Amino acid sequence: MKEPWKTDKWFISPWNYLPEVTKNYAFPKNIKIHDVTLRDGEQQTAVVFRREEKVAIAKKLDAMGVHRIEAGMPAVSPPDRAAISDIAALGLKAEIFGFARCIPSEVKVIKECGCTGIVIEIPASDHMIKHGYGWPIERAMKASIETTLAAKEAGLYTVFFTIDSTRTELSRFLDICEQVATEGHMDALTMADTMGGTTPDAYAYVVKKVIERLKKPVEAHCHMDFGLGVANTIAALQAGASVAHTTVTGLGERAGNVPMEETVMSLLCLYDRDLGIKTEKFVETSKFVMDLAKVTQPPNRPIVGEKLYEVESGIIAGWVRLGRDGHPLESIPVAPELVGQKPVSIVLGKNSGPPSMEEWCEKLGIKATDEEKMAMLQLVKAKSFEKKDLLTPEEFQAIANQVLQKATVTT
Repeated sequence: MKEPWKTDKWFISPWNYLPEVTKNYAFPKNIKIHDVTLRDGEQQTAVVFRREEKVAIAKKLDAMGVHRIEAGMPAVSPPDRAAISDIAALGLKAEIFGFARCIPSEVKVIKECGCTGIVIEIPASDHMIKHGYGWPIERAMKASIETTLAAKEAGLYTVFFTIDSTRTELSRFLDICEQVATEGHMDALTMADTMGGTTPDAYAYVVKKVIERLKKPVEAHCHMDFGLGVANTIAALQAGASVAHTTVTGLGERAGNVPMEETVMSLLCLYDRDLGIKTEKFVETSKFVMDLAKVTQPPNRPIVGEKLYEVESGIIAGWVRLGRDGHPLESIPVAPELVGQKPVSIVLGKNSGPPSMEEWCEKLGIKATDEEKMAMLQLVKAKSFEKKDLLTPEEFQAIANQVLQKATVTT
């Protein structure tokens, strides 16, 4: 019997696969990752990717198996335009998209850059058009229709990207999208949760309504302002959306975009949906991009955190040690090698326990009684309090020497 919740690479909840839970899923057969690191990710405050860096990132994304790369917005600057052209000329397996405002002349530039697809943005909500852009509604509709028709004429796969979709009254949103699809052109529609202010239930409901009304593919573009971006994206895919917009490790303005790693791993492990992404490259790619972005991530960041597979708690250390005998996933949900992480290691600190002493005495070849190991443990805790940090192997060796020398003198 197949058990998708328990393999040699992950062990998660069997509840995810109960028939009562999965019966209404409508995942498309093929789901694509549309990476927006080079455009939306770079909008994070103080992040700048130079031309050659964008090319290097695109190569990393392609090597990982990302299906679509949004290479940037050529209207931003000459270096951005040059980078997009460079990326399009690489002959990557990924489809290369350019990003444009609703201005027909920008379509021509993206075509000249060598892109095969275009994402055309404009606000969906009347209040954003009025208060954010200062435009009359008629101007926005006219620009949308003209620009999408220009993209069709240019032979570009056209994704109509509706900014602030989720703060638009539903019937109004559907009417706007239908008008552009009918009088203009779109190969697909992106529903942007620009402010991250929707819920999974609401987002999924509207995805179904849009597909029913437009008979067009839907793409999910979410933000993390309330921490729901990954959940919203997966809810959209469950409802029939076929493309997820993500960035490497959630790079992006305000609270960030949807992190690719969490989305892909959730789909793989929790929903049995393999997108063909080389997850073993996640840590390497994340570090590469974040170093170029000069952005520091929390050490316990899901999937790619640098200390994610370090174990300090004595209780968990016991699980790790016992699990090495054929049951390594008792203490972790995902095998470290699946995402490119270093192996699980037991470290020494305030929360260490007797199994931690066993581990480190074995590792350093120290022979000690149970009583001596308990004495070492108390000194390890005290040292960690003093440092407000973990202990180094050298510091533990010094503690062990101190305890053993005292025992020798006593005897």
